Amino acid sequence: MGREGKDNVQLRNRAAALTLAVCAAALSVLGVQAPPSSESRSVWDGVYTEEQAKRGEPLYRKECASCHGDVLSGGESAPALTGGAFLSNWNGLTLGDLFDRIRKTMPLSAPGRLTRQQDADILAFMLSVNKFPAGKTELYRQSEMLKEIRFEAAKPAPRK
Repeated sequence: MGREGKDNVQLRNRAAALTLAVCAAALSVLGVQAPPSSESRSVWDGVYTEEQAKRGEPLYRKECASCHGDVLSGGESAPALTGGAFLSNWNGLTLGDLFDRIRKTMPLSAPGRLTRQQDADILAFMLSVNKFPAGKTELYRQSEMLKEIRFEAAKPAPRK
């Protein structure tokens, strides 16, 4: 291949590399600057149902109240699950974080013994006691889905 042919191949390779770089950069920028998902939710968006919280109450009484108290106020060795300290401890995290803590470490006598449905029902009861609003859809049983729901102690300002 002559000098001119080699120059053409090099030029085409550079053009292809440049095109790929520009495309990759554009996709990267688009991903970073994507608007927040309309699915972005918080505990203030009605993420559990009243029925689910009602199912969670007897489970809580049976599995949790001996340590955390009948009204979620805590005990000698267990923290409160309601009130300022509880809200500030979980503020800024996700329901997935709280669900995983419950699922992996509770009840203390047999961690992980409860089903995901039971854990979700207990969490729904905890949300209702903390005065977060109920909605029309039950709380998820999958940590990955719950990680999309922010735990916000204070009710956010209405969106415009």
